[in-house]
Amino acid sequence: MTKPVKLPDKNPALRIIPMPKDTNASGDIFGGWIMSQVDMAASVEASRRAKGRVVTVAVKEFQFHQPVFVGDLVSCFAEVVRVGRTSITVFVEVYAERNRQQEECIKVTEATVTFVAVGEDRRPRLVDPPE
Repeated sequence: MTKPVKLPDKNPALRIIPMPKDTNASGDIFGGWIMSQVDMAASVEASRRAKGRVVTVAVKEFQFHQPVFVGDLVSCFAEVVRVGRTSITVFVEVYAERNRQQEECIKVTEATVTFVAVGEDRRPRLVDPPE
């Protein structure tokens, strides 16, 4: 049993409720579905920081701590942790709120995702330095 936690005190990059079509053969939410949500949440922050298009080039340290179930409210919190010449690395934490009437919330996974900013020609482009 995992100890309930509180959601981070910031806006999530993404919130979604998984549906029965998102389950694996065991009835839990398919890990690939969660990975897709993490990639989308991370891309929100990366494209905002890059001020344009980004592409995923690496996913590092993807760790599943707990399963996600149909009907959970899944919240992905993303934060830019590194900016290079053309790359942006984003750390994402994923929480599931289940049995929301009792405010049960658990951290289910986390991952580090790296993107490269690309231009219209789909080639890497420089990321503006922080202002």
